[in-house]
Amino acid sequence: MNRTRRFLFHILLWLVLWLFAWLLTEGNTNFLRTNSPSFLMQIVVVGVLIYFTAPALLLKKKYVLFTIVSVFLIILCSFIISNNFIGPPNILPPHPDNVPLGNRQGPVPRGGPQGPPQFFIHFLVLSISYVLATFMETFLFAQKKEEEVIVNKNEALQTELKLLKSQINPHFLFNALNNIYALSAIDSGKTQQSISYLSDMLRYVLYECEQELVSLEKEITYIENYVKLFSLKSSKKYPIETDYKIKNKDIKIAPMLLIPFMENALKHSNVEKIKDTFINIKIDADENSIRFEIENSISQGPKVIDEIGGIGIENVKKRLAILYPNLHELLINETSLAFKVNLNIDLSGNN
Repeated sequence: MNRTRRFLFHILLWLVLWLFAWLLTEGNTNFLRTNSPSFLMQIVVVGVLIYFTAPALLLKKKYVLFTIVSVFLIILCSFIISNNFIGPPNILPPHPDNVPLGNRQGPVPRGGPQGPPQFFIHFLVLSISYVLATFMETFLFAQKKEEEVIVNKNEALQTELKLLKSQINPHFLFNALNNIYALSAIDSGKTQQSISYLSDMLRYVLYECEQELVSLEKEITYIENYVKLFSLKSSKKYPIETDYKIKNKDIKIAPMLLIPFMENALKHSNVEKIKDTFINIKIDADENSIRFEIENSISQGPKVIDEIGGIGIENVKKRLAILYPNLHELLINETSLAFKVNLNIDLSGNN
């Protein structure tokens, strides 16, 4: 709501209130003549607040100066109304002391209770208008700032997500090309097939992953292509078992969340030896949740960790914290024989 709309809102609000009060007097025209100056001054003080004192003083945290200017403004406007500088003059009935004694009838009235001064009444009315408008300006300003904070936070999160994705893609490409390089020394015929798998995987990474969410089926297809590409290095069947229980393959998930765990398992399980090694993958999903489990053997020999690797799981942890805050549970258990990951994602909170 811009300033002009807020100003018109206050005018309409007090106009309705004054008309309602006038109706309670059964349409007394003298009520309108007497109180119209107060209504006009309400418009003045609210306009000064919205267009000057609030943006120039209050919202810039100049509270002392704002208070001084506001009090002075209300006192000045109350003084103008009370001294009839605007509006009709107050016509008072003749005072009993001004009537000749011979013309007086009945007992001479003594000094009775007096009503509050007109200045005080006008000051109170204008103060109520000003305080109400101040509250509204402060509330709307705070709401606007909160919206800006949310927008800035979302922009920062999107920037961080893009950075994390840029880390994933080179990591994936390095691992895939490394596999193809190893395969080319074994069987040139399989190299063409591996390039076909790589092409499908690159299409997923470069195009599908630009979306905020992808279908779980595409994420699983990527995992399968990755395993096929890896398995082409040998004619033997690697001990990699998969178990997918997907009730609806169109379930959406943030892209590239499960892949790093697969890469990590292939890298550290030493499944090329086949004997005493394994990788087990389970995915159980419905409309409300995704349960992912992967367990792999741990190589008993010396571990060789390349400089480019090692960012996958930490990357996923950061992305999960951003994309599924308070909606995921990641458990990682490591023993001397196996490394196991359990990831549960609650999809009901994102619906």
